[in-house]
Amino acid sequence: MTTPASDKAGILIVDDMEENLIALEAVLGPLDQQLVRAHSGEEALKAMLRQDFAVVLLDVLMPGMDGFETAANIKRLDQTKDVPIILLTGTDADSDYAYRGYAIGAADFLTKPFDPWLLRTKVNVFLELHRKNRQLEAQAQQLRRRLIGDRVTPSEDRFVTIAEQLASTEMLLRGASAPEAAELADRVSELERAVEGLRTEARP
Repeated sequence: MTTPASDKAGILIVDDMEENLIALEAVLGPLDQQLVRAHSGEEALKAMLRQDFAVVLLDVLMPGMDGFETAANIKRLDQTKDVPIILLTGTDADSDYAYRGYAIGAADFLTKPFDPWLLRTKVNVFLELHRKNRQLEAQAQQLRRRLIGDRVTPSEDRFVTIAEQLASTEMLLRGASAPEAAELADRVSELERAVEGLRTEARP
C-alpha cells in the first residue's frame, strides 16, 4: 500500500559522491518515504532547517565540512538536535571513527559496503520512532485544546500549564530506550488524567 504524501517521513541522505546517493536511494526506495539528497555538510544543514526529517544518513569522508563536523552542527542546533544520525564510512576508516561518531551524538555507525537489509531495518526503526513521536505530539495538542476549551480563566490557566508540562515529559519518555521509560510514561499519563479531573472539579 502506498503511503500518503502527507504521512511520509523525510530521510536525508548526505554524500559528496553521486553514485553513493544513487545506491542509497535504491536501498531505501522500498520504504516508500521521502528521500532528500545533500551533496555536502552545508547542503545538509540547509535542508534540515527547511523541513523535518526522521533520520539522517551521513557520509563521514566528505571534502570541506566532513561528516563529524556536520553531525556536531546538527546536534548543536535546537531545531535539529533530536534527529537521529547514522554515520556511513568506508572499510579503510580509522579505528576511532565509531568512537568519535558516538561521542558527537550519532545514533548508529555503518561501514561500507553495508548490507541493504540491515540498513533498511535500522532506518525503519527510526521511522517508527518518528511516527510515534508525531502521534504523541498530536495527542498533547488535543489534550491542550481539551483543557483550554473555549475559555481559560486565571485559575484554569495553572492546570493548562501543568498539563502541557506533563504531556511534554510523557513524549520524552516514550521516545527513550531505557526499559523503565515506558512505565514512567504510563505514570505521567495517569497524572495528566488526574489534572484534567481536577480542572473539571475546579470549574465554577
